[in-house]
Amino acid sequence: MITPSAQDSEVLSFGPFRLIANERRLTRDGEPVELSGRALDILLTLTSQPHKIVSKSEMMAQVWPGIAIEDSTLRFHVAHLRKTLGEPESGAGYIATEPGRGYSFVAPVSRTGGPSPQPESLEGGFRHANLPGCPTEMIDREVDLERVRTHLYAGRFVTIVGPGGVGKTTLAVALGHRLVEAFAGAILFGDLSMVSDPALVPTVIASMLGLSVRCDDVTPSVEAYLRNKRVLLILDTCEHLVEAIAQFVSRIFRAAPQVHILATSRETLQVGGEYVHRLEPLKCPPDDAVPTAAIARTFPAIQLFIERALAGGAQLDFSDAEAATVTRMCRKLDGMALAIELAARQVEAYGIDQTAALLDERLTLLWEGPRTAPPRQKTLQATLDWSFKLLSELERTVLRRLAVFVGHFTLDAALAVVTSENLDRSSVFKAIGSLVAKSMLAPRPMVGLMRYRLLDTTRAYALQIDIEESDAADLAARHATYFLRWLKQSGKEWPTLSTGAERVPHFANLDNARAALEWSFGTHGDPEVGIKLAAAAAPVFLAMSLLSECHRWSERALLALDDTTRGSRVEMDLQAGLGISSMLTMANGEHAHVALTRGLELAEKFLDPENQLRFIGQLHMLHRRVGNFNRMLAFAQRSEAVATVVADPTAMATADVLLGVSHHLIGNQADARAYVEAALAREPSGDPAKARHYGFHYERARIVLARTLWLLGYPDQAVRIARQTVGELAATEPVTVCIALIWGGSVFRWTGDLTSADECIDRLIWYTDRHSLTPYRAVGRGLQGEVLIQHGAIERGLELLRDALATLDAEGYQLYATEFNSSLARALAMLDRDDEALSIIDNAIAQAMRHGDLAVPELQRIRGELLEKAADEAGAEDAFCRARELADRQSSLSWRLRASSSLARLQFRQGRREEALIGLAETYTRFSEGFGTADLKAADLLLKSFV
Repeated sequence: MITPSAQDSEVLSFGPFRLIANERRLTRDGEPVELSGRALDILLTLTSQPHKIVSKSEMMAQVWPGIAIEDSTLRFHVAHLRKTLGEPESGAGYIATEPGRGYSFVAPVSRTGGPSPQPESLEGGFRHANLPGCPTEMIDREVDLERVRTHLYAGRFVTIVGPGGVGKTTLAVALGHRLVEAFAGAILFGDLSMVSDPALVPTVIASMLGLSVRCDDVTPSVEAYLRNKRVLLILDTCEHLVEAIAQFVSRIFRAAPQVHILATSRETLQVGGEYVHRLEPLKCPPDDAVPTAAIARTFPAIQLFIERALAGGAQLDFSDAEAATVTRMCRKLDGMALAIELAARQVEAYGIDQTAALLDERLTLLWEGPRTAPPRQKTLQATLDWSFKLLSELERTVLRRLAVFVGHFTLDAALAVVTSENLDRSSVFKAIGSLVAKSMLAPRPMVGLMRYRLLDTTRAYALQIDIEESDAADLAARHATYFLRWLKQSGKEWPTLSTGAERVPHFANLDNARAALEWSFGTHGDPEVGIKLAAAAAPVFLAMSLLSECHRWSERALLALDDTTRGSRVEMDLQAGLGISSMLTMANGEHAHVALTRGLELAEKFLDPENQLRFIGQLHMLHRRVGNFNRMLAFAQRSEAVATVVADPTAMATADVLLGVSHHLIGNQADARAYVEAALAREPSGDPAKARHYGFHYERARIVLARTLWLLGYPDQAVRIARQTVGELAATEPVTVCIALIWGGSVFRWTGDLTSADECIDRLIWYTDRHSLTPYRAVGRGLQGEVLIQHGAIERGLELLRDALATLDAEGYQLYATEFNSSLARALAMLDRDDEALSIIDNAIAQAMRHGDLAVPELQRIRGELLEKAADEAGAEDAFCRARELADRQSSLSWRLRASSSLARLQFRQGRREEALIGLAETYTRFSEGFGTADLKAADLLLKSFV
């Protein structure tokens, strides 16, 4: 990363842009512009020496110091930067490419030393920012704030360590607010107190970042996403997950050089690079001193007590006598901020002396407790003990019941779960208000709705209180039932939530759903409720890409089915969750096929065409991935009949796309075009949740149409649709993005636009790294291998192709095997390993002929070229003619042109000029467009050479 001097306040202006170097911030007309870290480094490098050529090697050394990268990576980031900057009014562009030399910044640049514009707002710049509200004025923490800020800037990683209740979270949040400008609003606050499973730490952070990840290990995706971002990541309450967080933070710290990490914990993380700031309790007067009121007010613990007591409505004269009493209480509370606040708020009700007496009583009882407990933990426990005693019986009951919630909860949830036959809603409502007033329950507005939460220490204390086993079971059952209802109501909404900010209000509810699942399948739980919970949670887990959780709970619930639930709609939903999660996490194996087939059987049993269409779509996807195109087509044909019954435009479009994709892949291009165009012509239902349920995506239909049009002989139309589709993928779900980039890139390669093809590959690799989409990343590496072979790096290209094929084979993902094997054969032929190349092609043809494949004509043509190279001209001509015949069967004019060109070259070399000319011209003249694309230009030159 390029780090400008902190004292350098120079502002560079060009066009409507202002670049503030020392803040690494770019604005357009005063509005913030979001750039990746690498793109910003490129811009800083170019604008630092405008109108001068910066060589590629110099650029790489500046932007990727010590890292070896390929030219395509640099091209991708420059292209991204150009797209972001757009075109100036002059139309000349900001960045010029000097072929073979490098890049230069060609727009006029002015430099000023004035103040920089205001940074972007928290909401405007970093859409996942979720910093809690700024705490009220803190007492005696300015030195701590400055020290933590200094070390955070210097080393990027600070852990605030101290006992519970000392004020670690308050300090971290306050510092976050002070650093909003420095980080341009890019501050992510993660409250980890509600996370109980260490394995979920990376998943929770990924979800807060809005990442959609389809694998068990999401940490690489978080690394990839944060690698080039300047973000302050605040991880609060780490002590109960210290090992998992230590591993996660260690990887992020190494992988993301612009990320700053601020953690709070009761113990150090013990990770390389960590600076530990120990937050000490507030200072009290010395034990042997009896201070006057004036002297006592100079100590922070006394100041906090007075401030909180007055804020709670207490009438304080704060005489010397009161000062002595308050000093004694603050000493007994060891200067712990939380304990002092809890005590101070009781003064309004009980007065100074009675508050001190009650506190003394409880502390004396606690001192008789376990000797092994740390003193400060005893003191905080005593404060909670004492606070609990001051509650009414109603408040105690409600507090104990509220402890069933994990993290934040709404008033509606509290009323539904806490209310029972012997406790009515009005009493619960009243008690919640009282608990908030007494600081036992913390309120927090969130997205226009007030939510509540027990502090972790308070919740832990409340859970220790014994209640009747039957009451505990009833409480847990009400909790599980409430979140079952929430899952059913909100399940359709989840697929539309794409950012961390949109998901934040639902995180605590999802954690409560997890807790309900754990209870349901536990020793004293209710499996019947758990089965329903798992079925309702499955679509939510899938929408959030929490595939391992979806698989775990769906499988657990299916094992718990009995005669009353087996064969039910609940089983149908569980089979959907198990089948999809198995397909995406356990390769494309038998587990997925069995689950999806069973789900389809149940949907047919219930005469449920909407769910039939959903299962048919997933089975179509499964067979497409494994390369079983005959079965794929059969399911597509079944979808048409089912969609007719549904009689919904989205359902009909879904069936059209399934049929279009099937005919495209097996080589019926005319039918493919008809079906895909029919899908795109239908009016959508306006319900995105329904489209997601069926698995319908307009982007997939458009990119299939682009490929089909190229094969049919309409290259210009194909390129236009492909370019439009790959340029509009920002808000699209991850798998569809990958498919569009792979298939869009194929259109660019087929037409000879290797620059656009390279950009698609670079984007694909970056995207699959971010979302840990292993099969698609393997495809991307295979495509990189093809590009390297085209550029002459044959050995390295072969290595990438073989690695890709091995990975895809292990995943049971055979869709791209034909293409990669044909490229492998061509590369081997370049190395004069002709026998090996021919064997690979023959095997690929045999495999493709068993189920049909759009690439069969091209495979036959490549086989002909291999035979021609081996001096088997008769065999070569037969293969070329066979390729042309197969292309005609597929209505693939573009494949026919390639086969005709290869045949014409052979005939011309044999002296059959007239025959070569007539045969190639007959194919060439069928085209009505695309004469600037690679194959047609080559055919034109060939025809001219024959004349």
